[in-house]
Amino acid sequence: MNDLTPLRLPAASTTSSLTPAALQKTSVVFKRRLFVAALNLATIAALAYCMAKVLGDDGWSLLDAGIFIAFVIGTPWTVLGFWNAVIGFGLLHFARHPMAQVSPFLKAARRRGPLTVRTAVLMTLRNEDPARAFARLAVIRQSLDATGHGDHFDYYVLSDSSDLAVAADEEQLFAEWSGTFADTGRAVYRRRERNDGYKAGNLRDFLDRWGAKYELMLPLDADSLMSGPEILKFARIMQAHPRIGILQSLVVGTPSPSAFARVFQFGMRHGMRAYTMGSTWWTADCGPYWGHNAFVRVAPFAQHCELPILPGKPPLGGYVLSHDQIEATLMRRAGFEVRVAPVEGASWEDNPPSLLEFTKRDLRWCQGNMQYWRLVGLPGLLPLSRLQIAMGILMYIGSLAWMLLIGLSALKVFEQSALTQAQIELGMAVFAICFLMSLAPKLAGMLDAALSKGEMARYGGPLRFLAGSLMEIVFSILIAPVASFRTAVFMIGLAFGRATTWNGQQRDVQGLSWATAARGLWPQTVFGLALFSLFLAYAPGVLLWAAPLLTGLVLAAPFAVMTASPRFGALLARWRLCAIPEEFDMPVELRKLNGPEMAPAIADRQQGPSDFNPGSSGSLAPVPAS
Repeated sequence: MNDLTPLRLPAASTTSSLTPAALQKTSVVFKRRLFVAALNLATIAALAYCMAKVLGDDGWSLLDAGIFIAFVIGTPWTVLGFWNAVIGFGLLHFARHPMAQVSPFLKAARRRGPLTVRTAVLMTLRNEDPARAFARLAVIRQSLDATGHGDHFDYYVLSDSSDLAVAADEEQLFAEWSGTFADTGRAVYRRRERNDGYKAGNLRDFLDRWGAKYELMLPLDADSLMSGPEILKFARIMQAHPRIGILQSLVVGTPSPSAFARVFQFGMRHGMRAYTMGSTWWTADCGPYWGHNAFVRVAPFAQHCELPILPGKPPLGGYVLSHDQIEATLMRRAGFEVRVAPVEGASWEDNPPSLLEFTKRDLRWCQGNMQYWRLVGLPGLLPLSRLQIAMGILMYIGSLAWMLLIGLSALKVFEQSALTQAQIELGMAVFAICFLMSLAPKLAGMLDAALSKGEMARYGGPLRFLAGSLMEIVFSILIAPVASFRTAVFMIGLAFGRATTWNGQQRDVQGLSWATAARGLWPQTVFGLALFSLFLAYAPGVLLWAAPLLTGLVLAAPFAVMTASPRFGALLARWRLCAIPEEFDMPVELRKLNGPEMAPAIADRQQGPSDFNPGSSGSLAPVPAS
């Protein structure tokens, strides 16, 4: 780290009335945050009051108290998502200049002139398919070179792979790819034998070795892809605003032949649009960082964003697994802004191809976020940064709380005191409101697309858009209890030392056997059948309201098998159901991943899944919109 200390950090705004990069007035940002806080607290209080009326009008039992506490813990994340979506939708359709209010730095992307900053493009790997990673890296390089500014970017493949066969493939593919550079010093491969510190430790090793050579770095995951013009746009923004420490792009999914990934990313595409717009409006200079597809200013990151090693043993002690949000708060503590560009651009990632892979990834994030208990009290953090860390904890605590609420509510059938009709109606109303609020980000995004001129045409026309939207809503209803239950069970296991690992992810579409689905999802099935039997015997009138929950739990295994089926995925792709705009007007970068131009000498390596065959995950040719 000593080689980085001489680097001069850019000066902050000279007046406390502006944010560090002088992008916005602090008084305006403060008023926005007060407004959002008031909306959220008032909504949570109103819902809590209604729930208290349902449970406590005839006196409180221990069961009532447990249900109420679980409700209060589970509600804030849902409420925050609702108001972010409402604010974002309002900005998109009723504000005169929404981007000027939300992201004033974006206008710097239009500047021309020489590019003076040097950027290291970093791809971090751990037991991933090397062909997939190098295919994407090659496309990024080609696209950057086409902008005429490619010589300002160097490439680092930072491997933590422990699988020796994978590591051997990485080395051979890198040797072949780096041979295409006139200056071989612009491409570097490094493999650590131990992945100390996980991904954060991987990046820290880069900083210690090579960080002093660069002003900026662009971390990428093995499935990341960005276009050259998009990267250049972000580099110009970072050059124009030296007090932006992290600039996060809005990452969207790539076209996929997996049914699960197609439906999931169709919903994410809409859910992120209004939600991120609303969130960015009030978080402003304290934005999120997702660990990839983002520009990071090297000097302050190296000097101020090193993560502590937590006391105690894993899974809750030791190295921090979910590093990105903590690094964002440390960057902001150092006096640099953390910003997100809440607009869709040419920044992509792959999504999990099956329900089991989705929950596996979610459990890793859950374990990392549970370590935040030790970090929320870090000295010097801004109040909003502490809130963001706390909300990262609450996101997963909320899943546990909702599952406890469901279980405790089921036990109410054994209580002697019966609820009045008024209490039942109020309870159902609270349930319906919370349910709709949980869908608000996606509904707001879908409504935004429906109301924006030409937007539905990008999704294949109104009929395809409507069909995809309905399918995704049903999909969300079915998947929510399954994922929440698995998170709840995992969190209980965390208390007893059970942990997940940071390893390579399955990103290609594969079928899922019934045996595998049953092994992974039998707890959800048993829980769902138990609830169904209980309600059927003691409270059959509840079954109608509980149907979405029970259906998702009882049919978890069939749902997982069906959505992982390559045949079902091919059917959806053929009909263009839940298709995203890139399938109808495929950008050149995605075409290259599916086309013969991405088949250099490496392509004749026919050795299974490690081959340099960008189309091996299933290509989707562009078709005209109907």
